Amino acid sequence: MEIFNPHSNIHFLNLRRYSIAVALVLFIGSIALLVTRGLNYGLDFTGGVLVEVSYAQPVDAGTVRETLARAGYPHALVQGLGGTREFSIRLQPRGAADVRALNQQQGAADQVAAQVIRVLKAARPDATLKRTDFVGPQVGSELRNNGVVAVIFVIIGIMIYLWARFEKRFAVAALVTEVHDTIITLGFYALTQRDFDLTVLASVLAVVGYSINDKVVVFDRVRELFRSARRADSEDVLNRAINSTLSRTIITSLFTGIAMAVLFFFGGPAVHGFAITMLIGIVVGTLSSIFIASPLLLWMGVSKKDLMPVTKENPELARRP
Repeated sequence: MEIFNPHSNIHFLNLRRYSIAVALVLFIGSIALLVTRGLNYGLDFTGGVLVEVSYAQPVDAGTVRETLARAGYPHALVQGLGGTREFSIRLQPRGAADVRALNQQQGAADQVAAQVIRVLKAARPDATLKRTDFVGPQVGSELRNNGVVAVIFVIIGIMIYLWARFEKRFAVAALVTEVHDTIITLGFYALTQRDFDLTVLASVLAVVGYSINDKVVVFDRVRELFRSARRADSEDVLNRAINSTLSRTIITSLFTGIAMAVLFFFGGPAVHGFAITMLIGIVVGTLSSIFIASPLLLWMGVSKKDLMPVTKENPELARRP
């Protein structure tokens, strides 16, 4: 299926000065937001209380959420436990009194859970408390640090893979664009101050994987065109590679975006963060594959000699400039 002519000749690289300039502005702006405003870490990273409740009669999760919001818990995360009678409620401390109680840890979760169950019983007397758990700030800090390390190791692993499969210039281009895509995605969360929890962190890792998949497709085409062309002008080859893979890139991004939009509108608040992060990552990753990765390869001077296999008859191809 082709929605663009694979033999078209749109000069994407003619826009490289503008695309790199826009990318730099967004990248620097995202870093500034992360430094000045930071991320609004959710319960998974800051500590808080997990409360499980059950109802004698079925109830909608939205109703439970609205009840808690009216009582002063607007960011409570309510999830059904396999039905419409049992729910898990994750919430952060409400006000200074709850913060002091949570810092003491002993009995803190029970105090917060007691407040929550009173609120729910006032609206529905058939609500009962099943279980209470406490997530300490120290555990949340460890999760946050481990998440950062996981992202870094994923990006480094991708760079090593591309260095082995293609050539060092491709690995550097991929590394730069992956860092760019990740920082801009995080910059959105710093700008909007949406909750950043483990679900969002998982989606950031998914964005890294999705983004590199697009770039590998383009890189494969670049290598193929360099090896098949008799006279391989680098700019022309890179433009042709982008044009010939454009339909595949747009179709993949479009249908993945549709899936994430459906997840956002019909999946409930528990997956909103995942869906939004993926939608942003899809857009940013697709644009960086077209307008950033290839210009970087051109700027670093990738050529046909870099991608030709080394043979005994052509030992000079082993030398890289």
